[in-house]
Amino acid sequence: MSRLDIKHGIIEMGHGSGGRASATLIEELFIRHFDNSLLSQGNDQAAFNVPAGRMVISTDAHVITPLFFPGGDIGSLSVHGTINDVAMSGASPLYLAASFIIEEGFPLADLEAIVISMARASKAAGVPVVTGDTKVVERGKGDGVFITTTGIGIVPADVDISGDRARAGDLIIVSGSIGDHGIAILSSREGLEFGTAMESDSAALHTLVAAMVADVPGIRCLRDPTRGGLATTLNELARQSGVGMRIKETAIPVKAEVKGACELLGLDPLYIANEGKLVCIVAPEDAERLLTIMQKHPLAQNAAIIGTVCTDAQQMVVMATAFGGKRVVDWLAGEQLPRIC
Repeated sequence: MSRLDIKHGIIEMGHGSGGRASATLIEELFIRHFDNSLLSQGNDQAAFNVPAGRMVISTDAHVITPLFFPGGDIGSLSVHGTINDVAMSGASPLYLAASFIIEEGFPLADLEAIVISMARASKAAGVPVVTGDTKVVERGKGDGVFITTTGIGIVPADVDISGDRARAGDLIIVSGSIGDHGIAILSSREGLEFGTAMESDSAALHTLVAAMVADVPGIRCLRDPTRGGLATTLNELARQSGVGMRIKETAIPVKAEVKGACELLGLDPLYIANEGKLVCIVAPEDAERLLTIMQKHPLAQNAAIIGTVCTDAQQMVVMATAFGGKRVVDWLAGEQLPRIC
C-alpha cells in the first residue's frame, strides 16, 4: 500500500527535506506517473545520445493562476509551453526536465492531478520528462505550486529559423484564432460567464512545425505568441529583424466569443495570450504552399495570411483597421492579464 495518502494528504515541509519523506514523494508520485527508463535510473541527471544536428535548449517558469482552467492546467501547460519554445526553432523536441516548487499544505490530490496531466501531455507529445527536482516552501510563500520546465531538441542541418531573418516582402501567417487561452484563464479566474464555454488552446505544436519545415525548410521566423499576444510577438520580430510590419485586422482570425468578451471587458485580442498558436514569417513565393500545409494539420485549420513585412526604419507594426483607417500596434505598456502562463 502506498505510504502517501494522496486522497487526504497535504504537502509538508518534510517532503522537501531530502530525507525519507522526499524519497517517498518522488517515488510514489513523480516517478510512478512520469515513468521512463532514464528517469527510473534515479540519478541527479539524465545521460542520453542525440542525433546529428544543432542542439536547442529552452527553459520556462509557469506561475499561472488558477492552476486548473478550462482546456488544461499548469501541468499540461508546462509541457506544451516548453515543447513549443523548442519547436519554434524548427527543432524536434527530445527531452524535458521539470522543477517543482510546492507550498506547504498543498493537497496531494491536486499535485497528483497536475503530475498526471503533465505525464499525459509529455507522453502524447513523445517528449519524456527525464530528470527534475522538487522543493517545498513554507505555507503562504508559494501560491500552491510553481513549475519550471526545460526542453532540448535537435534542429536539422538545412533549417535556420530565427527572429532576425524577416525580410521586406515576406508574408506573415498566424496558425489560428487568437486570444483563446487568455480569455479562458480570465473567465475561470474571475468566475465570468460569456454565454459559451471558453477553453484554452494549450497544445504542443511540434508536429505542426515538423510538417511545415518538411515542406518549406526555408521558413524565416517562427514564434508562439504567448504573453503579450500577437501584438507583442510581431513587435519583437520587427525589432529583431530591423523591419516594419503591416497587418490587416479583417484577416486576423478571432473567435466571436473571444471578440465579444474582449469588447465587454475593454481588452484588445491582439494582446491576449495564446498557448497553442504560432506566428510564421515566410518568403512570398512559399506562403501559399505553406498555408495549405498548415491548414491540413488539426492545429492550424484556421491558419491565415495576416500581413506583410516591409522596410521601416522605425520598426513599427501598423494595422489596417476594419473601418478603413490605420493604427499603430505598439508594445504592451503594462501587464494586461498577469499570471497567465
